[in-house]
Amino acid sequence: MGLKRGSQQLLLAAAVAAAAAAGNACAGATINMGDDKSVSVGFGLRESFTSAEDAAPNGSGRSQDFNLDSGRLYFGASLNKNIKGMFNTEWDGDKIRVLDAAGQFAISPELNIWAGRLLSPSDRANMAGPYYSMGGGYWAGVASRYGYNGGIFRGRDDGVVVWGNVADGKLGYSFGAFEGHTFGIGTLTQSQAKAAGIKADDSLMYAGRLQYDFWDAEPGYYGTGNYLGNADILSIGVAGRYQKDGILTVAKNGKYSSYNVDFLMEKRIKGSGAVAVEAAYYDYDTDNIVLAEQGKAYSAGVSYIFEQKAGWGKLQPFAHWQKFAADTNVDTKQIDAGVNYIIDGYNAQVSAFYSKTKVTSVASQDKFSVTLQLQY
Repeated sequence: MGLKRGSQQLLLAAAVAAAAAAGNACAGATINMGDDKSVSVGFGLRESFTSAEDAAPNGSGRSQDFNLDSGRLYFGASLNKNIKGMFNTEWDGDKIRVLDAAGQFAISPELNIWAGRLLSPSDRANMAGPYYSMGGGYWAGVASRYGYNGGIFRGRDDGVVVWGNVADGKLGYSFGAFEGHTFGIGTLTQSQAKAAGIKADDSLMYAGRLQYDFWDAEPGYYGTGNYLGNADILSIGVAGRYQKDGILTVAKNGKYSSYNVDFLMEKRIKGSGAVAVEAAYYDYDTDNIVLAEQGKAYSAGVSYIFEQKAGWGKLQPFAHWQKFAADTNVDTKQIDAGVNYIIDGYNAQVSAFYSKTKVTSVASQDKFSVTLQLQY
């Protein structure tokens, strides 16, 4: 049965909900319908080939594996200049799941309110995510554990956040309240605890971030790990989260808290390229209940992108180091070193890098990976 043009537009608007609204800009397509009404759609993928030491089925040979690391659909909609929405999905290796689903109220650049399922305020690495980081295999990784073990899926959680940029856009803030109890670190969710007869307070998780940019301003809610030579950045950010009875186990309940400080400096060198240096410190506290996820973490990285093109794109060599010192006296260290080939910013790039991971009392493992990232 045929559909009238108006019905087709309504169906498209219902199906489309976040490329532009997702915070980080990707290519995508936008249909404008006048009076600040629009819908947008896009998608992204990250495919990799990895050869890892002693990871073959025989236990001693190198593995040779292709893998779809990420497959996302981005949908966005604008009802008017103040009311917008996003709906994004992600492939989890088995099925397509909801990544983000939130209503967005843009009152002014200084005041925005988002409600639904989204990424809660945290460190720069997690706010940038796998698509907007400097490169290499460090997200979600050893030091920044928010995206790895926080939230319902890929670090997302249900809640509400208030955010904005003040002081000529140079001071960014975000504060929110979320469901929590979903840290994925060996604890129970609230519903699981209730089913097991465990008594605990039904308190929310509170999360916040403050960031100051001394050079170019970085507007928006989400972050970018590296500006690929397109901005001069000198930024310091602090983030933290807390939940009473955020750690629920059969044996004991306790609070969950964490905080971090992160730094990014990126400077363009006229006629040459741009150098970037990043660093971060983390403190994770599970009230001495889950010691494997309690401890301190550190990360540091450096990169340089050449201004001169090599064929289609620009070369960006990088190196990254990170460490998580758990309170079990088990340290995890990882070094990544490689080169990104930047064809179209974060919409088209290829990375080749070497990683070496060492865990206390366990033999070190090295791997070589080539990753393709595309966003449309």
